[in-house]
Amino acid sequence: MVVLAPRSSPRFKVAQQGVGEAKSQFSARPRLRFQRSADDRAGMRTLLVSDREVAALLPMKECIDVMAEAFRILARGGALLPLRTVMALTGSPNLLAVMPGQLGGHSPESRRSALGAKVITVFPGNDETPFDSHMGVVLLFEAELGRLLAVIDASSVTAIRTAAVSGVATHALARPDAGDLALLGAGVQAMAHLEAMRVVRQLRRVRVWSRSAERARLFAEQAGRRFGLTIESVGSPDVCVLGADIVCTVTASRVPVLQGAWLAEGCHVNAVGAALASARELDTDAVQRCRLFVDRRESALAEAGDVLIPMSEGAIGADHILGELGEVLLGAMAGRESSADLTLFKSLGLAVEDLAAARHIYEKGVALGTGIWVSLGGQREATPA
Repeated sequence: MVVLAPRSSPRFKVAQQGVGEAKSQFSARPRLRFQRSADDRAGMRTLLVSDREVAALLPMKECIDVMAEAFRILARGGALLPLRTVMALTGSPNLLAVMPGQLGGHSPESRRSALGAKVITVFPGNDETPFDSHMGVVLLFEAELGRLLAVIDASSVTAIRTAAVSGVATHALARPDAGDLALLGAGVQAMAHLEAMRVVRQLRRVRVWSRSAERARLFAEQAGRRFGLTIESVGSPDVCVLGADIVCTVTASRVPVLQGAWLAEGCHVNAVGAALASARELDTDAVQRCRLFVDRRESALAEAGDVLIPMSEGAIGADHILGELGEVLLGAMAGRESSADLTLFKSLGLAVEDLAAARHIYEKGVALGTGIWVSLGGQREATPA
């Protein structure tokens, strides 16, 4: 806390005298070669955004719109998106992941370009603790001078943007009258996906299953109160998806929890939980039966066990991926061709999703005065001409 001395005090007069001397000394200096505007000087500060502030600045409906536009930009070739770097920690299933990228505009003049990276830890065992399985930060830079604009909580961004992308996919691929939702998994992503599905479809029925019956029961109670819905907690995944026309798999399982034989005609599936080449939530039959779309081909063919394992079995080829979500949004690729089609969206999560969300959060946070500003350095002292 900064305490200001009263104007009548000797300390205030000394301080004023010091300011006057500093002004005189500065005016006597040679002109500086590089003069910064007020906006430039303000830009040397970095905005810190907490998890609660993310939730307020990135409501689900807005995030769905932001994600749809990000995928359109990606499909037009307007993004730089290397594969993520994932480091497995010794002797555990835990990971450290770095996801860099740039969305929209590759020239230094593009102030609206979202440039940066998400750095997170993935600790699956945290489901049994008070902590999220995904923790870290999203770093947002500007593309003109490389300044760090914002450091944003990644757990909340990941939860919201992942479900929002499934919302985009459901809007594009599910039947217009779809409204019977099955959630396989009862964690953070289950809650976020329920919210996203409510935005894009009128839900008639919601069921949830988890390997922990108690967790499924608590989810049904809490989500029911939050959204004003009656949610059924069921004891097995086959019963959960029976007759459902939207299924979201949001588990930490590395082996299938969803079988193709259980899927009703016309169902749409969002496969979200498995993000490693060695892990999958869907069996081979489910993938074979569905029209398959992905967030990005290159990522799916490198990292998606739901795709790679059926390929290794010889059940499908790479051409089983019909298109990317952005291609469907642009009309370059047909999504659902009939009401009887089974459609599948395999989501891995992309850096451009985090960057689009971060840019939205930053711009809205600046406009509303949300967050905490800190100076992290990076501004060189100007030199005399």
